[in-house]
Amino acid sequence: FPDNCREIELDFVNANAEGNLLTVTLKDKVYPLEIALKYKIQDNDDIITRWAEIKNTGSEKIILDRVFSAELTLPSQYPYTFKNTNGAWGGEYVETESTLEGGALVFDSKRGTSGHNQSPYFIAYQNADENQGDVYFGSLAYSGNFKVLCTRDLFYTTRVSLGLNDHDFKYELKGGETFETPAVFCGYSSQGFGEMSRQMNRFAINNVLPKQFSDKILPVLYNSWEATEFDVNTKDQTKLAKLAAAMGVELFVMDDGWFGARNHDRAGLGDWFVNKKKFPKGLDELIKNVNKLGMDFGLWFEPEMVNPDSDLFRTHPDWAYHYDTRTAHTLRHQLVLNMTREDVQEYIFDRMDTMLTEHNIKYIKWDMNRPLSETGAENLPCPQELWYRHTQAVYDIVDRLKEKHPDVAFESCSSGGGRSDYGALSHFDQVWTSDNTSAIDRMMMQKWFTYLRPTKVMRAWVTDVNWYNPPMSLDFRFHVAMQGALGVGGNLTKYSLGDLATAKKNVTLYKEIRHIVQMGDLYRILDPDRDEILFNVYVTEDKTEAVAFLSSVVTRFMQKEIPLRFMGLDDEKIYKLKIGKEKYEKSGAYLKNVGIPVTVRGMGYNEIIKVKSK
Repeated sequence: FPDNCREIELDFVNANAEGNLLTVTLKDKVYPLEIALKYKIQDNDDIITRWAEIKNTGSEKIILDRVFSAELTLPSQYPYTFKNTNGAWGGEYVETESTLEGGALVFDSKRGTSGHNQSPYFIAYQNADENQGDVYFGSLAYSGNFKVLCTRDLFYTTRVSLGLNDHDFKYELKGGETFETPAVFCGYSSQGFGEMSRQMNRFAINNVLPKQFSDKILPVLYNSWEATEFDVNTKDQTKLAKLAAAMGVELFVMDDGWFGARNHDRAGLGDWFVNKKKFPKGLDELIKNVNKLGMDFGLWFEPEMVNPDSDLFRTHPDWAYHYDTRTAHTLRHQLVLNMTREDVQEYIFDRMDTMLTEHNIKYIKWDMNRPLSETGAENLPCPQELWYRHTQAVYDIVDRLKEKHPDVAFESCSSGGGRSDYGALSHFDQVWTSDNTSAIDRMMMQKWFTYLRPTKVMRAWVTDVNWYNPPMSLDFRFHVAMQGALGVGGNLTKYSLGDLATAKKNVTLYKEIRHIVQMGDLYRILDPDRDEILFNVYVTEDKTEAVAFLSSVVTRFMQKEIPLRFMGLDDEKIYKLKIGKEKYEKSGAYLKNVGIPVTVRGMGYNEIIKVKSK
């Protein structure tokens, strides 16, 4: 407070329920500080949304040093085990577990994004597995520096707090201003981790994802990066587009290299003008070619970054985060733009808006390939605000662009899955899961992605990354990628006629089942790490259709003989399905309790099973 008092002492004022929103108001006994704790529920989803609004009702500024969005006290006196991730670039969403018997557990990020390492959520359980047991969970809707603090004291009380990371954080709350924290989506499952995932999947589709595309099926896309990298031009991109269209792709995305002097990753970043040497007739020639093939066109941007070797940096060197007395270090040959400056925000918005206005672009891949460093922001009276203000600037620009161009879908990418949190999902329509597209690695990564995130936003590509020996078949790679929002990223010019036919067959099949995968409920039945076999079943809300994915990298002793037990179906309905050459008609109860016998043999086994009620 202005007199340097650093304590708060709050009195309860009132609790007001209006519709589905409860507001608990608290006031400081002496100072003009008012806090409103918000609790919101939805009619059809068993998730509580929590946040806080902190208001300075006086005239002098109040400094906020730490602001959490929610604190939850878990009911049991016995220790909880907490699940989170301990990943890295190319290895996002790797599971970690810690049982908290005393002291504290902290999961956080200090890199300017929610990051590849730990996740802005908590999953706390006792004696639970995929299908049974008590699970408490909460996910923070924020893409910047976060902290999840879990504590257990001498008296066996376990508490979890989620919010902005207090590392290098301050916020000046001026007189009359209100600070609204990011939301926390929290809930409880009495049926293990599977029901937790299904609750959050339904909740995200109904209440979190941007409304333009939340209930829409996402298209099959092709991205040309692996085929051409920076060497883009109308002729080669059109050749790839023809091959992609022939296999049934609906959206063609040109990645890095189309702008400025962007012939490699050392120059041009920030100069969002079409490269005239690569596209002497402009970008519309390529876009029209793509549209004539029946596909929409998408484009890659990395708006928050700048290369020192760029016209933008030569003109505005002060636009990057820096200290005059320190060396601004590059990573991937780039610096981070000071997104807290209004002129930087307007430049980014103007360039992207111009491209969307002048060209028939329906998709933007927004990338962010490095963390923040040398975080000097001389424009801010309180420089520790930059972490929060940077993230808000990203949200604001995307929201403005979406409002002006409502038919354009946006993908969040941050050097892979570094910005795949619920904050991003509140503004972007989908996320890039990881730069690691190995089908074998993705089997595990996609499992952990979908623990608390919706399946439909998970972009999953089939690429030429296939470094295992023996390599996995193209069918196998497609079948793993078809368990999210399918994309293709290989060099199609090197595909044989047989490969192109295989790709077309799988794209056609995916279009038949994607409404189930993207919008249905996921049941993880067999785990490749535990059971040597992946068996995932996706079921429509009305339980009339399902699709099952059965895959195995390798089985010991040559084969596994198992009964496939399907979950999520209606016990009373009769379902038709085909496994291998055998056809079956069985009740949902039979499929759940008895199952269908199968033999999984050898390496790279995979099969997709369509299930439909009579």
